[in-house]
Amino acid sequence: MESEKVTMLHGGGGVYMQRLIREHLLPRFSGLRSRFTVELPLQALADSAVVEGVAFTTDSYTVTPIFFPGGDIGRLSVAGTVNDLSMVGAEPAAISCALVIEEGLSFRELDKVLDSVRETAEEAGVEIVTGDTKVVERGKLEKLIINTSGIGVRSRLLDRNLKAAGRTLESRWLSASNLRPGDKLILTGALGDHAVAVMLARGEMGFQAPGVRSDVAPLNGLMEAVLEVGGVVAAKDPTRGGLAALLNEWADASGLGILVDEEAIPIHEGVRAACDILGIEFYELANEGKAVLAVAPERAGEVVEALRNHRLGREAEIIGEVTSEYEGVVIRTGIGGLRYLPAPMGDPVPRIC
Repeated sequence: MESEKVTMLHGGGGVYMQRLIREHLLPRFSGLRSRFTVELPLQALADSAVVEGVAFTTDSYTVTPIFFPGGDIGRLSVAGTVNDLSMVGAEPAAISCALVIEEGLSFRELDKVLDSVRETAEEAGVEIVTGDTKVVERGKLEKLIINTSGIGVRSRLLDRNLKAAGRTLESRWLSASNLRPGDKLILTGALGDHAVAVMLARGEMGFQAPGVRSDVAPLNGLMEAVLEVGGVVAAKDPTRGGLAALLNEWADASGLGILVDEEAIPIHEGVRAACDILGIEFYELANEGKAVLAVAPERAGEVVEALRNHRLGREAEIIGEVTSEYEGVVIRTGIGGLRYLPAPMGDPVPRIC
C-alpha cells in the first residue's frame, strides 16, 4: 500500500526484512545477467555471492553505542565481513573499509575504532585494500557507520571437505541447498552474548548482567579447523534474527524440516537472566562470533571435537538435525514436548550490527 513505510522491523533480520528483500529488492534486481559465471547469485540469499570462483560480500554496520563490552563497531565490521565469506567456504583475502562520520565525532573515538579495525584485520589475516570517507552534518546519523566489503578465494580444503560428506551435493560451496535429512546441526557456542552486551551498554534496561561480553570475532580460523575434518555441507552465522531466523531460512531454502533439542543449546546464565527479565526469546538474539554448521551425520562427532579444541568453539554442541518428518522448525522442549519455532518479526534489540 502507498501508505506503508519502512520501519525498524524491516532491518531486523526477521519476517519483515525478508518481505522487504523479496517484494522490493529481488523483483528489481533479478534477471540481470553478467558475462561471467555467477555460482551463488543474489537469489540464493547466501552470506556471500560467488562470481568466477571468487566470493564477494558487503555489509554496513550501525551500532549504538559504538563501544560495548567485548568489542566496538570497528571489530564488528571486519569480523562480520570475514565471517560472511567464511560461511560459504571461502578464505577471506581482502576487504574495503568505508566510513560515514558524523560531524563532531572526536578523533580520539575515531582512532580507537580504526585501531580496532586494524587489530581485527591482523587477527583474521586479511588486508584492507580500499575504502571511502564521507562526513555528514551533526545530527544526521549517530556518530559513525562503517561499510566493509570483502573478497575471498575458494578454500583449499573445501573440495575435500565436501567429498567427505559421502554424497552428491547441489552446490560446490557451503549452501543450504546441500541439506539432507539426517544432517546434524552444530552450534559453535553459546547464544545471545552480543545482543545482551550491546543492550546493557545502552544503560536503558535498569539492571546489570556482570560478565556478559559480546562474542564478536572473526571465524575463518574456526572454519578452517572444521573443513580440515570434513563433512560440513552448509554454514551460517546467526546474526540479525538469531538462531530462529537462520533455521527458518534453511528450512525454506531446502524444503526440509529442522528438529532442535532446546536442552542442548548452550546459553550463559547472564543472557538467560536478561531474557527472562525482558520476556524475549534467546533464539532471536543476534550473535557475532558463532556459527551453525550442517554436517554429514558420520562426521558430526569429529567436527564437534575439532571445534572444542579451538578457542572460539569450546562450548560447541550438536543441537538438532535436518528431517523430513516435520515442516519448518520444531523445538523439542525440556519436558519432551514439541513446538514450532517461527521466524521472528524482527530483532528484539535494534541497531546492534
